[in-house]
Amino acid sequence: MPHSPAVDTQVAVVGGGPVGTLLARELALLGVDVTVLEKLPSPSGFSKAGTLHARTAQTLHRRGLLEAVQPGPPAPPVGPGRVPFHFSGMFDLDLGRVVTEGPAIVGSPQAWAQEVFAAEAEGLGARIRRDSEVVGLDEEPDAIRLTLRDSRGATDTLRASWVVGADGARSAVRRLAGIAFTGTPARVGALIGEVRLLDPARAPQGWQRNPRGWTLVWLNLFGRSRVCTYDFRGPHADRRAPVTLDEFREEVERIAGHPVPMDSPSGLTRFSDAALQAEYYRAGRVLLAGDAAHVHFPAGGQGVNLGLQDAVNLGWKLAAEVHGWAPPGLLDTYETERAPIAEAVLENVRAQVALMDPDPRMDSLRTLFARMMHFDDVNQYLSGMISGVDVVYDTGGRGDPLAGHFAPDLLLKTGDTLTGLAELLHSARPLLLLLTDAEDLLAAAEPWSARVNVVTATASEHLGTDALLIRPDGYIAWSARGGAGDADALTGALGCWFGDPA
Repeated sequence: MPHSPAVDTQVAVVGGGPVGTLLARELALLGVDVTVLEKLPSPSGFSKAGTLHARTAQTLHRRGLLEAVQPGPPAPPVGPGRVPFHFSGMFDLDLGRVVTEGPAIVGSPQAWAQEVFAAEAEGLGARIRRDSEVVGLDEEPDAIRLTLRDSRGATDTLRASWVVGADGARSAVRRLAGIAFTGTPARVGALIGEVRLLDPARAPQGWQRNPRGWTLVWLNLFGRSRVCTYDFRGPHADRRAPVTLDEFREEVERIAGHPVPMDSPSGLTRFSDAALQAEYYRAGRVLLAGDAAHVHFPAGGQGVNLGLQDAVNLGWKLAAEVHGWAPPGLLDTYETERAPIAEAVLENVRAQVALMDPDPRMDSLRTLFARMMHFDDVNQYLSGMISGVDVVYDTGGRGDPLAGHFAPDLLLKTGDTLTGLAELLHSARPLLLLLTDAEDLLAAAEPWSARVNVVTATASEHLGTDALLIRPDGYIAWSARGGAGDADALTGALGCWFGDPA
């Protein structure tokens, strides 16, 4: 993967969490020289998040990664029966009614997924530098110079053509680039960690709400249990202060109303319901992804899913820029497509936090809202939002009913071979799928043959089109309408998304 001798790496991804490592894999898969810079000397092993929703699972399936990110048996595909999930701590949603492909929910601890992505990225040629905290960022005419510091205080520099901050809510990249992080301030003080519960029968079970706050307990009788508390009296005075076992136990006991003995703490930390978003996702050669671009209360596991989808949206666009074939404005569509999705998530999370208020005056409202979630339209709206399956981008296909939608995993027959559409996207290259012999479309696509995979196949179901142009992230850029102008429209779509002919 050659790069300019003037830089040390084409792209520096700051942050070795799941978003940064998945982005590194996407870039390395597309032949980009990429270096991940991670502050921690070694992985912490602690997972704040552990739920992958349907659209993220579908996206990872299109890279052949879905089974790898699951430490246990693969989650079953959606079948008969409910797939209950919560909104504001009320488990009245049925995700199974909106998810039509793959599992609705996948259990994937963040620490596991990021190591899978990291190993994949390194296998493709990416470098991962641990114990490398970014403390300086200086823009040069054609590069960014990063100043790095290790845990001993020694400093080093690294020059990159592009820098992506995937370094979390307290992003050093965002701060050093001068990008504002604005929204609504915290009003909830929350604690989370893993402890050994010495009297499990006396511990509050599951999700418990009372006038003093919330306790959430994921009980493990054979080791540490994950425990979380929500205090609506106000945020912590010092968000960065270490959490002691005494403070953690006292807060659990205050809310539960009785002693909850515990020991052997791990990963005790604070968080809040501050809902903040970067003013812009790109400043010159610096971009933001994941929690560096948006942060919110962890309601429903939406944050890590939002970030992983950022990574797959950004990866191919940044690779196109690095390789010099990106059409004008392609990289800017990362922000125009992803920022509104994040804004909508922040808004739904704010609503969930408001409904979670432990004041008894909220009880009737929660009861009413829980009943409403059983209405088809309400379930469709909320479940589509939580699972991500309602994401549709404006890909410019005016009058094209499929443009901007996620391409379904059709069963395809090419000659004597059966394959799924998802498998054809493992390479992260654009795909022109011809569902009938179409010499005019083949001829139109020929100038892009070095950049776009072309496959002719018959499909297991009819989508009302004879051809699909699918972006590397799985979203449809264009579909044939069966008219005389299809070849010209395809040429326009190819140029719009994949640049001038090679």
